[in-house]
Amino acid sequence: MGPKKLKSVSYAKYGYIFSIPFVLAFLIFTAYPIFYTAVIGFTDLKGLGKTDFKFLENPLQNFEAVWKNPSFQKSLENTAIIWICNFIPQILLALLLTAWFTNQRQKLRCQGAFKVLFYMPNIITAATIAILFNSLFGYPLGPVNDLFQMLGIADGPTEFLRDKWTAKGIISFIQFWMWYGQTMIVLIAGVLGINPALFEAAEIDGATSRQVFFHITLPSLRTIMLFTLVTSLIGGMQMFDIPKLFLNGGPDSATLTVSVFIYNQAFSGSYLYNRAAAACMILFVIIAILSGILFYLLRDKDAGKLKKQMRELKKAQKAARRAEA
Repeated sequence: MGPKKLKSVSYAKYGYIFSIPFVLAFLIFTAYPIFYTAVIGFTDLKGLGKTDFKFLENPLQNFEAVWKNPSFQKSLENTAIIWICNFIPQILLALLLTAWFTNQRQKLRCQGAFKVLFYMPNIITAATIAILFNSLFGYPLGPVNDLFQMLGIADGPTEFLRDKWTAKGIISFIQFWMWYGQTMIVLIAGVLGINPALFEAAEIDGATSRQVFFHITLPSLRTIMLFTLVTSLIGGMQMFDIPKLFLNGGPDSATLTVSVFIYNQAFSGSYLYNRAAAACMILFVIIAILSGILFYLLRDKDAGKLKKQMRELKKAQKAARRAEA
């Protein structure tokens, strides 16, 4: 009588069972709204509470109307300007703080406390921040106005929130202040994932902190930088809460972002759900194209060359086998 075979147990089914709640929630609360939004962009759906609609004879009518809308074009321009003006200083400061916190030679104390303080603005609600900055730049009475008059910079109170570029600058600063801590944490996590042997070898060779950062840390953070850039791009293009709560798109549409434009189309009196859906899909396409460009520009060229060489090697092997056959 031969040895008794042990019955193998497959645990894969339990993984599928535990994933069912997520799949159901995703289908109901994410996939279905996305599909429904895409559909109504081709329809005449308007009005609060209306559920019946019909498809338009010209399927792209809503998309053309939105794209040619001066307010939408202005919102795209505002969104791009505000995002660029807050992301550039955000990534520079996050890199500087990352280099500071991960420098093994300095051995900075109380790193946890500093990280909490820098990350703190990210967990404050947007409504609270909007009220805070509205009070800071209040007219005619406000801390900033009082400070400027005390220092002699201004003779009288200034309406900061009435100037277009000042309003854009304030919102850019708020976005920068809220998110640089999050970017710093992501970059620090990326640095901690780099092989410590690289830093040890550089220290043995006598490399300075600047050389280590620019020749080891930054090149090794290519993937993390791509992640940070793409996620910031997505978040920046969807910017809504601060522009809406702080200035509601004003003054004179200077802080009108694409998301605020979509909200106004759908809920501010007109209830043009079809136009709002079309604007959503246009925004989705723009984000997808820009993300694709970033992936292409920041791709790992060495890995691409290696894959190409492997494909050529496999082709050569197949050709050799055919020749032998």
